[in-house]
Amino acid sequence: MTKEKKIQISQDTILVFGGVYSNLQALEALKSVATTKGFSPENIICTGDLIAYCAEPEACVQLIKDWGIHVIAGNVELNIRQGLDDCGCNFNEGGRCDLLSKQWYPFAKASLSKDSLEFISHLPEFLRFTVGGKSCLVVHGSYTDTSHFVFKSTPWEIKQRQFDLADVDTIIGGHCGLPFEDSKDGKQWFNPGVIGMPANDGTSRVWYGLIDADQGIISQSLVPLNYDHQKAAHLMKSAGLPQSYAATLETGLWDNCEILPETETALRGIIIQ
Repeated sequence: MTKEKKIQISQDTILVFGGVYSNLQALEALKSVATTKGFSPENIICTGDLIAYCAEPEACVQLIKDWGIHVIAGNVELNIRQGLDDCGCNFNEGGRCDLLSKQWYPFAKASLSKDSLEFISHLPEFLRFTVGGKSCLVVHGSYTDTSHFVFKSTPWEIKQRQFDLADVDTIIGGHCGLPFEDSKDGKQWFNPGVIGMPANDGTSRVWYGLIDADQGIISQSLVPLNYDHQKAAHLMKSAGLPQSYAATLETGLWDNCEILPETETALRGIIIQ
């Protein structure tokens, strides 16, 4: 397994997304959008966690594999391929997220075929590429910790350390579940959000991102995605997965905010514009 992989981007616009979370309905909706917009697989990037809360982990891994896009391993993929018995999400031990993970993680782990396990065993942890003359790195959490929760409100000095260690201009991250952009002194941290769960803003929408490069200037935009969230929730309930997470798909509100800093907690239920 190659820990870090260099890739080539052939278009000036890249589609990026994260956190499929075993949500096949959202993944199919995103693929349909990408096809309609003319994105070829080599210009699409996923920040990991193909597998998590929802009901169709095997189908999601197979769709990603057949699609042929760029994808890195999230903490869930890393722990599954190491044969570990927890998701590695960095939840507070004994907290509600930790307790709920003891329901969905064994289901996800047991659902994967030998072919899917082989596929995730070869996923890199990082992707490097250059676009618009800017060096970019794709991470799951951060460069030093796959399970690092980095938010918009995370102090810049913490982000700056990651830029220094990675030696890049732009970091594209995932893991935290919320979309954001933060920039300073020519450095840009971009998280396109996740498609597997809503962004705690009281809507069922999920998020992906676009990165555009024009004459050395990189701009990022966040794009909402609607999909058949009711079917996804129904499948979770039928599979005996956490009902509170199924409700999140319908209400757009997270079951709890224990992983969130105060700034992001205060935004719960406020619609992202």
